[in-house]
Amino acid sequence: MVLLFALLSMLFPQEEATIVYAGDAMQHKSQLDNAARPGGVYDYSETFAEIAPWVSAADYAVVNLETTLGAGRFTGFPMFCSPDAYAVALKDAGFDLFLNANNHTLDRRDAGLRRTVHVLDSLGVDHTGTYTDAASRKASVPFVRDINGFKVAFLNYTYGTNGIDIQGNVVVDYIDRRQMAADIRAARDAGAELVVVLPHWGIEYELTERAPQRELARYLFDNGADAVIGGHPHVIQPMHRTADGAVVYSMGNLVSGMRTTDTRGGAMVTMHIKRDDAGKAVIDDMRYRLVYTLPGQPGRRADRLIFVDPDTDIAARTGAMAGPCRAFVSNAVRTFDRHNTNVPRHITTR
Repeated sequence: MVLLFALLSMLFPQEEATIVYAGDAMQHKSQLDNAARPGGVYDYSETFAEIAPWVSAADYAVVNLETTLGAGRFTGFPMFCSPDAYAVALKDAGFDLFLNANNHTLDRRDAGLRRTVHVLDSLGVDHTGTYTDAASRKASVPFVRDINGFKVAFLNYTYGTNGIDIQGNVVVDYIDRRQMAADIRAARDAGAELVVVLPHWGIEYELTERAPQRELARYLFDNGADAVIGGHPHVIQPMHRTADGAVVYSMGNLVSGMRTTDTRGGAMVTMHIKRDDAGKAVIDDMRYRLVYTLPGQPGRRADRLIFVDPDTDIAARTGAMAGPCRAFVSNAVRTFDRHNTNVPRHITTR
């Protein structure tokens, strides 16, 4: 009987897929300075080296690009503008979908938005949340991808753009309940089996979500979303997988130059998809891994991203950053242990 089952499994493989989600990919001035090399070159070859095998092993990987790829002088906070090499490094690490609807997407105004879209197009990566004009949005939304036989829609929205208004005809997907509900319906009409909404929302630096986030997640589930994966607070916030759907209120920072304890790292989330006995696509499992940014040296070494957890030999891995790293891990794990529902920590074997 076991042999028969194995043969049937080979002939009729069980459909399954994994999607990795990462938080805010930022570029503060310290990061730019550390990656800069003579001749205007920027070297990010070390930045994502440790996480790249994990990201690339997923069937699809999503990241929030919280900077523009504008021309001219590169700048950090408060008006982010980064070299194209940064996007190339994220692509090389294995990220497939870049989210652009965030509060910094207009930091270089309409021209910066357009150039960011054009650069991502030239790299051949998927992106959503901003568009060069209304016709482009109409052609791009709903954004649906076939991932190992599963049709998954990704919809990205932001609460705002730091008070910077659109000057011309570019389009930013802002959080608008009526539009979001319409986009979810359109995704279903386009054949999406799962709909993932990715809002840029919440209050910065708070380790638990607020009522407006819960209310918006409830609205999205009521209108057909299967998962709500959020960002923006720059710190982690709780995650839940229930009968209603899956929600991650914030993954915190993927990589950044921020220096307070809880902003030095974040969480990456792996979502496992399979089909139930009726053939329906379902979110079967979700787990998180913590990541931490190690600062580099100006002109010599770019910032590096590493995996950390309570079992990590933090002193050996982080040196002078051991204290802040331990505090980040302690706060994150305590928050997740206290508040998460069915989203445990990914346990690695060493």
